[in-house]
Amino acid sequence: MSSPTSSSPSDAPAGDPNAGHPHVGEPLAGEPFGGDPFDGDPLARERAHLAASRAALRAMREDVEALDISDVTANWVNAQILTRQIDERIRSLADLSDTPLFFGRLDFLHAPGADRAEGAGGEQFYIGRRHVHDADGDPMVIDWRAPVSQAFYRASRKDPMDIGLRRRFGYTGGELTAYEDERLTDPAEAETTSRLLQQEIEKPRVGPMRDIVATIQPEQDEIVRAGLGGTVCVQGGPGTGKTAVGLHRVAFLLYAYRERLARTGTLVIGPNRSFLHYIEQVLPALGELEVQQATVDDLVARVSGVEVRGADEPATALLKGDARMAEVVRRAVRSHVTMPTEPVVVVRGSRRWRIPAYELEEIVTELLGRDIRYGAAREALPQRIAHAVLVRMEQSGEAPDDRVQDAVARNAAVKAAVKTVWPPVDPAKLVLRLLSDPEFLAEQADGVLTADEQKQLLWTKPARSVRSAKWSAADAVLIDEAADLVQRTPSLGHVVLDEAQDLSPMQYRAVGRRCTTGSATVLGDLAQGTTPWATRSWDEALRHLGKPDGQVEELTAGFRVPTDVITYASRLLPHIAPGLTPVASVRENPGFFDIRRVEDTGAVVAACEELLRHEGSVGLIAADARVPVLAEALAGAGVGYLAPGEETTAGTRLTLVPASLAKGLEYDYVVLDEPQAVVDGEPDERTGLRRLYVTLTRAVSGLVVTHTTALPAQLT
Repeated sequence: MSSPTSSSPSDAPAGDPNAGHPHVGEPLAGEPFGGDPFDGDPLARERAHLAASRAALRAMREDVEALDISDVTANWVNAQILTRQIDERIRSLADLSDTPLFFGRLDFLHAPGADRAEGAGGEQFYIGRRHVHDADGDPMVIDWRAPVSQAFYRASRKDPMDIGLRRRFGYTGGELTAYEDERLTDPAEAETTSRLLQQEIEKPRVGPMRDIVATIQPEQDEIVRAGLGGTVCVQGGPGTGKTAVGLHRVAFLLYAYRERLARTGTLVIGPNRSFLHYIEQVLPALGELEVQQATVDDLVARVSGVEVRGADEPATALLKGDARMAEVVRRAVRSHVTMPTEPVVVVRGSRRWRIPAYELEEIVTELLGRDIRYGAAREALPQRIAHAVLVRMEQSGEAPDDRVQDAVARNAAVKAAVKTVWPPVDPAKLVLRLLSDPEFLAEQADGVLTADEQKQLLWTKPARSVRSAKWSAADAVLIDEAADLVQRTPSLGHVVLDEAQDLSPMQYRAVGRRCTTGSATVLGDLAQGTTPWATRSWDEALRHLGKPDGQVEELTAGFRVPTDVITYASRLLPHIAPGLTPVASVRENPGFFDIRRVEDTGAVVAACEELLRHEGSVGLIAADARVPVLAEALAGAGVGYLAPGEETTAGTRLTLVPASLAKGLEYDYVVLDEPQAVVDGEPDERTGLRRLYVTLTRAVSGLVVTHTTALPAQLT
C-alpha cells in the first residue's frame, strides 16, 4: 500500500473551504480505477464516480416510472396498492442535489467474506445514504445500513476490520470539493483527528434537523444497529446526538427488518409539534417515508375522543400521572361487574333450559380470574352461558352444533343477563365519574390513595357530561388507560420515544401499550426533565413502559454544544442531576461565549443583530412571560423573526423561542435572555434550573447570555 501524501492549498479547487485540511492518499494497488484517464487526479476521479452514480440513480428512478402494471393487477384494489407502492419507490429514489449521494469510501484488503490468503485482491465500496447500482446490477453506492458499511463507522487502528483505506469526502452544497484518507493498517501514518469530520459536525444549522450518516461515531453506531428484539434506552446529555441516533436506528431497523415492520408499523413520539416539525425531514432524506410521528397527547386523543380544554395545577397533574392511578382505574372498570342473582331461562321451541344463578356466578368468577380485557370477557360471557345450555341439551339426548350455540348466545334472555351482569363501559364516562363522584372514587381508591389525595383529584365543579367537561392532558391519559382495559390497544413493531424524561408514569404506560408486542428506543436526559413528574431513573421508566429488561446506554461525547458553553451549563448539574456524567465536548472549536449585563431589551435586540451577521440560524430564547416584550422590541427595531418550528429562510434566520419549547431544538447562535426569569417561570427551583440547563445548551457555535437582574447563584 502506498503511503499518504499531504495536500496543499493548491490541491483543492479555488475557494474550497476545506483547502489545506484533508490529506490525500493514493489508490490501493489493484483498485479498479488503475489506468483510467483520471490517473494522477484522484479528486477528478471521485467527481466522475459521483456523476456516474447520480446518472445510475436517475436511471433506477426512470425504470420505476416506466413500469406498466396494467397486465399484472387482478382488480382495482390491487392496482391502487401497487400504484401507491410504485409512487413511494419513486419518491425514495429522489436525488437531492444539495445532499451528497455518498460521503465515504472503504478499500478492503480482501473481499468481504472471501479467503484472506496472501495475494487475494480487495474490494472498494462507496458508502452513501442509499443503494445505487448500475445497469448490470453492480453496486456503485452501498447503503450506510448494509453490513459491509459498518466498518466505515467502527474500524480503527486498534481494530481495522480489514480496511486498508477509509476515505471521507467533503462537499460544498452538492459538489465534491475535498477528500481525506486514513490508512488504518499503515504503522507509519500518524493518528490524527479527521478535519472533514470536525467540519461536518460544526457545520452551521439552517432549517430543520439533518441526518448524521456521515458522522456517526462507533458508540452511536452500536446503538443504531442494535437488533429489533430488545428495547434500548439512551441517556445522553445535550449535543450527544441521541435524537439523531434514535432516528437513524429507525432507518436501520426498516432496512434490516423491512417486511416485519411493514406489517407492524413504526412510530416516532416527540414532546411537541414544533419538535416533530424540526426532525420530520431526517427519515425522508434517508429514503424512509412511511414512519408515523406523534406526541403522547396525539396518541391518547385518538383513543379518548375528548378535547383537551383545561389544565391541572402541577400537584394535581403529578397525582394523575402517578402509577397508582392505574390500579384505581382498573378497579373502577371491574366494579361494573355484578354477580348474578337470578337464573337464566332460555326458551327454544317447546323446551326451557335453565342455568341457575350459582352456575352463572361460577362463569363470571372464572372470567374475572383470567384477568382478560373487560370487553373481551363481555364478548365471551354469552358464549359461556350458551355452552352451559348446550351441555344440558346434550344430556337430554339432543345433538346441537355450533350454530345452535351461536343462536343461544343471541337469545334475548342471555343478552339481558349479560347486560345486567357485565354492562358496557364507556372509558370517558368512567373517568368523568371518578373525578366527579366522591363516593365512587373513595370506593375505587381505598387503600391506594389517601383521603387528601382523593379530594385533590375531584373537580371543584363537576361536569354534566363528557362533552362539556374541561378535560386536561392528564385526564386524557387516564381515559386511554381505561380504554385499554376495555379493549386492547393495537401494538406497533417499534416505537421511538424522544425527550422521555418528561413523561409521567401513566404516560409511559400509554406509550408502552403501543409496543406491547414490539420494542422501543427510549431517548432522554435526566438532567433536562422539566415537569413536576420528571423521570428519576431510567430503570423506573422502563418498568412503567413495560420493558423492565431494556438495556440502558449512555452517550457522553458532545458533538453539538461548544466546549465553553457546555462547561458553563454543567455548573448546574450538581443541583439538578447529582451523579450524572457531564458531557465532554469533542469539538475543536471552543465556540463563542459571552455573558452581558444589559440595561434594557434594546441591548438584547442588538445582540441578536450582532449574531445575525454570522452564517447560520439564531435563536432568541426567553422565559415564556418575556416573549411578548421581546417580540415587541424586535418588531420595533425592524428585525424579522419566526416561531419555533417555522423554517428559516435567507431573509429571516432569527427564531423567538419560549423557554418551554426550546427542548430538542438547536441553533447556530443563541441569545439567552434573563436566566433568572427562566428559573422563576417554573413551579419550583429544581425544575427551573433544569429548564435553564436546557436553554443554555441549544447553541451550536455561540451563546450570548444577557441579563438585567442577577444571575442564578448556581451559575456563579
